[in-house]
Amino acid sequence: MSKTPLGFRVDPDLKAALETAAKQDSRSVSSLVVKILTDWARAQGLLK
Repeated sequence: MSKTPLGFRVDPDLKAALETAAKQDSRSVSSLVVKILTDWARAQGLLK
């Protein structure tokens, strides 16, 4: 399955927190955000 780009703006403090969390989890910020959104969507019953 191909990936579709998605862009949005966040506060600098949130970006810094995401960068720190991504580094701690040995992943990119993009990968972390996809994981967070995927986990949320599954919890909401929007994804299997």
